[in-house]
Amino acid sequence: MSLFILTFVLLVIVAAAMAVGMMVKNKAMASSCGGLGAMGIEKACDCDDPCDRRKERMAKEQSWKDNQIL
Repeated sequence: MSLFILTFVLLVIVAAAMAVGMMVKNKAMASSCGGLGAMGIEKACDCDDPCDRRKERMAKEQSWKDNQIL
């Protein structure tokens, strides 16, 4: 029984550490499957003129793609 409790406590600690890490990074979770880009959708929002933060992020992503070695 003590092994079960120890394993459960360790699992809770690891899950809490991952949650704190995601909050500290302040970044949305991303999948490895490509998300909307794999379905041919260029952007998640439907607005014609995205906000400045979104424009900066899109420019950074584009520069990363341009400099990517295949």
